[in-house]
Amino acid sequence: MTIKLRFAPLALLVLAGLSCSSRVERTDGTVLLTVSTFDQLPVSVSVANGPTQLGSITLRSVNKDPSGTTGTLQDIQIRSYEVRYARRDTGTRLPQPLVESLFGNVAVNSTTVFNNLVFLRTAQLTSPPLSDLANFGTDQQTGSRIIPLRITLRFFGRTLSGTDIVSDSVSFDVEVVP
Repeated sequence: MTIKLRFAPLALLVLAGLSCSSRVERTDGTVLLTVSTFDQLPVSVSVANGPTQLGSITLRSVNKDPSGTTGTLQDIQIRSYEVRYARRDTGTRLPQPLVESLFGNVAVNSTTVFNNLVFLRTAQLTSPPLSDLANFGTDQQTGSRIIPLRITLRFFGRTLSGTDIVSDSVSFDVEVVP
C-alpha cells in the first residue's frame, strides 16, 4: 500500500504535463506557413550589380483543418528566412547559404507580403564561385561565363503560443553573369 502512495504524486505530475502539451497542440498544431506567390523573379543577375532582390513574395498562414476553430494564438510571427543555392551545371562550388532576420506577422488564414527580399548579398557575390565571374570573367571550375543556380527559400517563424513553424521550400532558377 505504501508503494502505491509513493508513486501517486509522480503519476499526477506526468498526467498534468501531458494535459498541458495536448492543449497547446489543439491551439496551434494545425497551422501551416506557405509561400503563395512570387512577383518579379529575375531570370539573370550580374555580380557587378550588387545585392539582388525579389520584387515581392506572399506568405500565407493556413489552418490544416478548415472546419476547426482558429484563434490569435495561431498567428505566426516571422523571424527569418534562409536562401540555399544549388548548381544547375557541372560545377560543385556553391555560394554560402544566406540567413536573414525578417520581421512580420501572418494572421491565421491570412497573407502577408514582403517586398525586396535579398537573395544574393555581397558575401555571396564576392566569394567563389560567383567572384570568379567578376575577377576572371568565367567560372574557374567550369570555364563558363554563366553560373546557373537554383535559389531555394524557406521562412521561419513561431506561433504566438510558442510553436516553431517552417514554411515549405520554394525554388526558382537564375543565371549569374559577370
